[in-house]
Amino acid sequence: MSKLQPYIESRGQGPDLVLLHGWGLHSGIWEMLADDLAEHFTLHMIDLPGFGRSPIPGDPYTLDLLTEQVLKVAPANAHYLGWSLGGLIATNIAIESPERVSKLITVASNPRFVQQDDWQHAMKANIMDSFCRYLEEDYQGTIIRFLAIQAIGSETQKDDIRRLRDTVFIHGVPAGKALRGGLALLNEVDLRQQLSRINVPMLRLYGRLDSLVPAKTAEQVAQLIPHSQHKVYPKASHAPFLSHKPVFVNDVKEFLHE
Repeated sequence: MSKLQPYIESRGQGPDLVLLHGWGLHSGIWEMLADDLAEHFTLHMIDLPGFGRSPIPGDPYTLDLLTEQVLKVAPANAHYLGWSLGGLIATNIAIESPERVSKLITVASNPRFVQQDDWQHAMKANIMDSFCRYLEEDYQGTIIRFLAIQAIGSETQKDDIRRLRDTVFIHGVPAGKALRGGLALLNEVDLRQQLSRINVPMLRLYGRLDSLVPAKTAEQVAQLIPHSQHKVYPKASHAPFLSHKPVFVNDVKEFLHE
């Protein structure tokens, strides 16, 4: 496997908390929360390979690669909070390396992001296919369209979109391989059968207005991980930590301090 290591920024005091961002972005998306959370936790904000300041490995861009890369730089044991694609990676870490995870929080994430006959509360396959197709024609435009969809319906939609757009290209355009590979993971990965192996405390957070991960996903996943907890923010979309920061931060603190 690649010897390259992803970029990590650590700050704060208290129990270790690893933060994993979503597709197209980087760890800068957590800046708005960092000061509040750093009063209670030692934050480890990681840029996924090919995004932000992290190099792109030569290896195939797989879930196993991303898991291995994160674990290279993460503490030996920590709480994990993953948003969207980051939630998929954090979930896989809890499945494959449970000794590394104390508690798990996923935000607007899904063990299977795209619909199939027995999994209807997910993205329609044609929407994901169109993103994959547009990506080849216009990287920046496709990323911005994807970010805009993430905020649709939120009470703070305009502010959320502005924050996402202001953040995304601070460190340049993400590597094409990471963009293509990340979309492929969202399109193809299915962790539903492995969820029963999660034995750490888990909190799943959703936005009722999310068009990428429908809120009804919450009940579907509850059947697969009965011991997990979940909460749906009634007026949030795909990025509740932006639109509902105070209550989001409080929910994270309460769960991790239980």
